[in-house]
Amino acid sequence: MTQHLYILTGGSRGMGLAIAEQLLTPGHTLICISRNQQASLIELAQKSGATLAQWSHDLADGAAASKALLTWLQAQKPNEFQSATLINNAGVIPRIGPLSEADPHNLAMALRVGLEAPMQLCAAFLGATEAWPMPRKIVNISSGLGRRAMASQSGYCAAKAGMDHFTRCLALEEALKPHGAKVTSLAPGVIDTDMQIQLRSAPADSFPDQSGFQQLKATGQLTSPADAAKRILDYLARPDFGSNPVSDVRDA
Repeated sequence: MTQHLYILTGGSRGMGLAIAEQLLTPGHTLICISRNQQASLIELAQKSGATLAQWSHDLADGAAASKALLTWLQAQKPNEFQSATLINNAGVIPRIGPLSEADPHNLAMALRVGLEAPMQLCAAFLGATEAWPMPRKIVNISSGLGRRAMASQSGYCAAKAGMDHFTRCLALEEALKPHGAKVTSLAPGVIDTDMQIQLRSAPADSFPDQSGFQQLKATGQLTSPADAAKRILDYLARPDFGSNPVSDVRDA
């Protein structure tokens, strides 16, 4: 039986875990790339009949992860897959505070995980599958903060803005190819994850927008990880996927 191939980063917790859970259905092969493996996914894959592999990689070293992906993809037989999709979901928030107080190593890690690794993984995925005849897609999970500046969030905002813009470049490149991949940098909405806890818990004197994030939680405006995952996968399945390289799950 031919399979639909999905490669997902950051699938061990939060929204990434919810995406992985919803992808584990018959006819799917899922490769999860995260620092840690998730035992619940193994059990779910066994029950559903899906194929699952969990690769332990710290995406602060995206070069190693992308090399592993390139090697694995080059060893596959393309006729075993009906489609191939890369979902770059992993990301971290660096220390919340003004850039003048940033720790250089913490800042570098956030940019490596949030921008460098997605670029490296996109390069590996597209390079290894360029001759594959089936539909290929890339979803780079972005954020509204890549499109709206916020004090004390320069590292995260810069990573997501960079993700949006390199995806625009990528879309132009793939459009020139006979069977280019469809790509988008997708904002998933405001989701109730550990990142939101970090933002709500940050010291108000170093994070001017803290009260706004507390209000989002208090007024029930946060989307659950499961609902956000469904919106992303529904967007991925849209017939017009890739028509806008920078998009939002709430787009009509």
